Amino acid sequence: MVSQHFVSQLVLFALIWLFVILHLTQPKRPVTAPATPTEPEPLKPKRPRSNEPTPFEGLTQKPHCALCERDTAYPKPPSPVPPEPMPPTNRRPRAVDTSMHFCPHAGCDYRGWLGLGNLRANGHPSGGPWRQFHCTSCQGYFLETHGTIFHGKQAAVELIVRVLACLAEGLGIRATARVFEVAPNTVLQWLVEAAEQLRAFSAYCLCELPLEQLQLDELYAVLRALKAGEISDDEAMKRLERSPSWVWTVMDPKSKLLVVVDVGSRTLAMAQRVVHQVTQVLAPGCVPLCVTDGLKDYATALLAHFGQWMHPERRQDKGPMPKPRWMPLPELRYAQVVKSYRRRRIVGVKHRVVFGTRLAIEQVLAACGWTINTSFVERLNLDIRQRVAAIGRRVNTLCQGEAGLRDQLSLFQVYHNFVLPHASLRQALLIPEVPNDNGSARLWRPCTPAMAAGLTDHVWSLKEVLLYRVPPWQQAQTR
Repeated sequence: MVSQHFVSQLVLFALIWLFVILHLTQPKRPVTAPATPTEPEPLKPKRPRSNEPTPFEGLTQKPHCALCERDTAYPKPPSPVPPEPMPPTNRRPRAVDTSMHFCPHAGCDYRGWLGLGNLRANGHPSGGPWRQFHCTSCQGYFLETHGTIFHGKQAAVELIVRVLACLAEGLGIRATARVFEVAPNTVLQWLVEAAEQLRAFSAYCLCELPLEQLQLDELYAVLRALKAGEISDDEAMKRLERSPSWVWTVMDPKSKLLVVVDVGSRTLAMAQRVVHQVTQVLAPGCVPLCVTDGLKDYATALLAHFGQWMHPERRQDKGPMPKPRWMPLPELRYAQVVKSYRRRRIVGVKHRVVFGTRLAIEQVLAACGWTINTSFVERLNLDIRQRVAAIGRRVNTLCQGEAGLRDQLSLFQVYHNFVLPHASLRQALLIPEVPNDNGSARLWRPCTPAMAAGLTDHVWSLKEVLLYRVPPWQQAQTR
């Protein structure tokens, strides 16, 4: 019997013999001389990248705007031709001025026309507070409050004015009702009636504005569900992006005039609607400098309303002609202020020129000593939050629907433009005015945004605004 020690030695010998055979049968590598070191190739410089924005090449289709298509399909009727003024009579001239009133009757040829001599004052019927007028054309009678919020009201005029003034200063509907001891539904009804009249007043006064600059922005209203604690903060931020409670504002930074205010979702369709409203109030051929935040929908909306078809130049001799492109107007200048946030705090601000050149934009702003900014419209947004109770922060006066928010914003727009003087717009008097009560002399003249924009020559009172009657044919055109 073979021992285990002998078998292990035999296996070890076989392995050694196998390694020797493999080493001898392996082909030998030829011995080569050491390679001489070669010089490394010089690094080619990388192509420098320019920080200048690439030129806009245009669009093959015009951006869609629903309001523009509606105006094209249903054009507005032309303005009616005013009739001939009434010839003066041989009677004693009237002492009551009727130039600011017009006949409201539908069948009258002088309906809606001011200062044509067709009205006569007849005094106060039944000892009432309002004067009665008589139209010599249609032989009709009407009160001077016809077409205003005071027509047919039993409440005192001063009470209605003070209630609306409190709403314009930021007091809630229920709080105003408690202060003046009236029903909240009565306050709400007065607000709805006044808002309808004030919207017509704004559309009648804000037209053909020769503006040089515009700043556009949007702010959101707090959700009622978040206020009640029914949803989380993350879910609230997701809903805010598609919430219909975004307030869009457009203002002139020079005169502080609030040109457009609207409510809607934060979408491209709403941006088109806001810019379309801007074009309705601008003077013909006026293309102002526009500055917004980083919302990309503004660029599409501005391009849709301030653009034209252009044929690009041909780059090669052969081949088909290039298709026409929808390009911005040469005078359109648009810049964005893009802010970077981290943990709800601003960590960086960049200025981006979208249309036009940076030099052309800086030349417009240099006349006022400014740079590219949106600080004026952001300051206006703070005024809106302070004076419109429905969109204030940490309040319990939230609106139930979009209609109520529109009514409060319509009141704020007129109050801001015509009634409320701004300290930054005041004008120095050449000669100080001494009041009758021997108080301190006045060195400044108060000025409102409407005065700075050249729309009026005095500070309006809220009662004066509410008594102003907009012609009915003008209301039909502005709808």
